[in-house]
Amino acid sequence: MPTNLAIEDRLIEEARRVGRHKTKKAVVTEALEEYIQRRKQMEIQDLFGKVDYLPDYDYKAQRRQS
Repeated sequence: MPTNLAIEDRLIEEARRVGRHKTKKAVVTEALEEYIQRRKQMEIQDLFGKVDYLPDYDYKAQRRQS
């Protein structure tokens, strides 16, 4: 889907250089992928302390079975 964005050239060029990307499109695509990944990680972090585990659950035994 074609999209026109007014992004500061300085930012795009620095991101392109740092990320070693050949195109502006590659920079924006990776930035969006990283943004989405980070937001999903934040959702998972919000669950810490909210999930109840069975007191007799033995995760070490589960690992040995794998």
